[in-house]
Amino acid sequence: MAEKTDRRGFLNRTVAGAAALGVTLGREEKILLAAMEDGTARAKPATPSIAPGSLARGKIGKVSISRLLMGSNLMSGWAHSRDLLYVSQLFKAYNTEPKVLETLALAEQCGINTIIDPGMDGIVERYNRQHGGKMQTLICLGLDDDKAHLRDQIKSLADHGAALIYTHGEATDRFVRNGRLDLIAATLDMIRAQGIPAGVGSHSLETPELCEKKKVNPDFYVKTFHQDGYWSATPKERREEGCWYLPNAGDHDGYNDNIWCLDADKTAAFMATVSKPWIAFKVMAAGAIPPRQAFAHAYRHGADFIVAGMFDFQIEDDVKIALEALRRNQTRSRAWHG
Repeated sequence: MAEKTDRRGFLNRTVAGAAALGVTLGREEKILLAAMEDGTARAKPATPSIAPGSLARGKIGKVSISRLLMGSNLMSGWAHSRDLLYVSQLFKAYNTEPKVLETLALAEQCGINTIIDPGMDGIVERYNRQHGGKMQTLICLGLDDDKAHLRDQIKSLADHGAALIYTHGEATDRFVRNGRLDLIAATLDMIRAQGIPAGVGSHSLETPELCEKKKVNPDFYVKTFHQDGYWSATPKERREEGCWYLPNAGDHDGYNDNIWCLDADKTAAFMATVSKPWIAFKVMAAGAIPPRQAFAHAYRHGADFIVAGMFDFQIEDDVKIALEALRRNQTRSRAWHG
């Protein structure tokens, strides 16, 4: 009689067999092996080997923030997946509520104290309340011509513990291109009226450029920043301002959800003239650039804080990479802000 083989049995034998033969397993394989051994679909990661207080913090207003923040697209499923259509569904399937709660706890153990809020029915607030966490939320806010509605929305975010609020990049870029800096300035004032630092988010460099020129005066910027030396980056001659908000090009060399900072050198040069904290995001170009390269580049060229999307099994390694990058780049051309 043929031996019955199922997927779990096959994986268990394969990974366990590799371990028995002395093959060095990566973090992902170790997690899989532990899950197979205890018969569960997931395994709790080991206690991280990072001393408390190791990850440096800075301040925006009175809010103390780790120099490495956690992104949340991997949790909420809003993943930039280029032409891999299954990715968002896969990420949401992995990041169940128990896994997200576990991930938040691990991030705090490693020194990360702030996350871009993933939504998910108030999961960060619930984690803090039910599990004794102290994770802070950086929340992006859509813009709205209805100022009364906008004010109510900001008040609700404040009531639910938002630590910092910034205007959503896409909405902000559109309002800037339509000459509506007045609404952006009014929104910042409404956020600050709640005692919360108010920031401006963008993909386009035009947004912070015009905000500085017109004295819109946010407390901080949240701006995309990454190198372009990866295979899928849109060729320089085909890059178009505002491409992020247009339909995908439909040809390989056009924009197809594959670049978020059109000119890193130009961005770094401009931000060097800005004396406000800068939170850089998309530093890994949505997974195309390794964190060791991406983090060092962002800190070295002026970012005060960086955002990185991380699965639970990546957090400890990413924090260690950030610690090394910060240690090497304490002296840089742009002064630290925050």
